Amino acid sequence: MKAVIYNLGCKVNKYECDCLMHAFAQRGFEVSDKLQPADVYVINTCAVTAEAERKSRQCVARCRKFNPAARIAVTGCASQNCAAPFEKLPGVTYITGVEGKQAAVEKFAEKCVEILPLPAKFGGLTDPAPSRTRAFVKVQDGCDNFCSYCLIPYLRGRSRSREIEDVVRECRALAAQTKELVLTGIDLSSFGKNTGQSLAALLRALADIDCRLRLGSLEVGVISQEFLSACAGLKNFCPQFHLSLQSGSDKVLKAMNRHYTGAEYEEKVRLIRRFFPRAGVTTDLICGFPAEGEEEFEQSLALARRVGFSRMHVFGYSPRKGTAAFKLFKPLPPEQVKARVARAEALAARLAEEYARSLIGQKVGVLFEEEKQGYLCGWSGEYLRCYCRAGGVNEEKQVTVRELFRDGVLCE
Repeated sequence: MKAVIYNLGCKVNKYECDCLMHAFAQRGFEVSDKLQPADVYVINTCAVTAEAERKSRQCVARCRKFNPAARIAVTGCASQNCAAPFEKLPGVTYITGVEGKQAAVEKFAEKCVEILPLPAKFGGLTDPAPSRTRAFVKVQDGCDNFCSYCLIPYLRGRSRSREIEDVVRECRALAAQTKELVLTGIDLSSFGKNTGQSLAALLRALADIDCRLRLGSLEVGVISQEFLSACAGLKNFCPQFHLSLQSGSDKVLKAMNRHYTGAEYEEKVRLIRRFFPRAGVTTDLICGFPAEGEEEFEQSLALARRVGFSRMHVFGYSPRKGTAAFKLFKPLPPEQVKARVARAEALAARLAEEYARSLIGQKVGVLFEEEKQGYLCGWSGEYLRCYCRAGGVNEEKQVTVRELFRDGVLCE
């Protein structure tokens, strides 16, 4: 039998899908993470935006086009938020939420809904399927930040961390089979908060891991000399920091319940660049939050220019029922939000090009992952898309950046 484990969410969801793939494979299934004909589908859903929930529901119909008789299990944040819409969809059998996803391996054929209580301690899926090039390692779950626009803390529960020894064990096993590990969590920066540990302590414990190591999304508060020293002490650290911004306006940050100012954010970026002068600093930016006027939006763009982000993920504000912002604010007109997203995306493209130009003539380490139209392509440690004619898939090489090319740079 064949099982497709399909991810619609974040890197934590991707890790959980990798673990489910491993579990199904151990039971004799042929497994894939691509939508294709199969006997069983497990859809790991997302609810970060209303659009993500809509796509999660649409995915059921996409699976049924491949096999109308297939059994479809639904898990994750969208079903945690509201299971009822999935119950009505033809082909859906087992439904669970954030917890109990591993039960889908045994219960995919059962017609039932099991939304379990959110746990106080880290648990659930571990031991993902091995990957040749990149593997994700979930070290933390849940969130205590309660940003006013975000539903995730209500769906994922409070912050809880994995034991360092367990993370090291899994990283050692994966490092023997893959070239890059990505540490991830719903709020990675809060790792150790409930166990008396810290993200810096985890990195020190991983100092001798013999493959590239990259970090998932970070919050401003985790950036310190101790933390950056731990990063620098890793054997093969990827100097990319995805430091969530969301807005460059202090007024909007306060309304979002983000606990820093624009000036504090910039100071943390300066500290990063004292340790890693060429670091790629990537971020998320929400446009059109209800407390954002034209002046506040311009403050976000101005901060982005000063920081010089290598990549910006730009989103329009999505009202989410159940959040503080949904209760407190009236959304801006959709056309105004759309126009701001377009302006921010134009700036993001310009900043990405400027960052790429800054590395021309310099050597970077690249992990080549695939071949495209006659070129090997992959990501540098700084998270710069690199193309090269020489080398092989799943090889890590030191190359020299020569010029802008396609969506990245051409190297030799």
